[in-house]
Amino acid sequence: MELMSAKQAAKIWGISPRRVAILCSEGRIPDAQMVGRSWVIPANAEKPADARVKSKRYIKRKEANGSGRDHGREE
Repeated sequence: MELMSAKQAAKIWGISPRRVAILCSEGRIPDAQMVGRSWVIPANAEKPADARVKSKRYIKRKEANGSGRDHGREE
């Protein structure tokens, strides 16, 4: 299997090497492996889809106290 570095993948995919490392650590690039302090990625790996929210609709999570917000102030 042919491999490429995170830096090489970043150049091909048009993103930063740090972002490639984050994608690897999150398991979003199949078969990526840590060798020493660097990530190696299969040369045929595809750039993962952007998983950021694009609809501008965010799901509010209820806090442990059940109020839905916790700003440290009394109302």
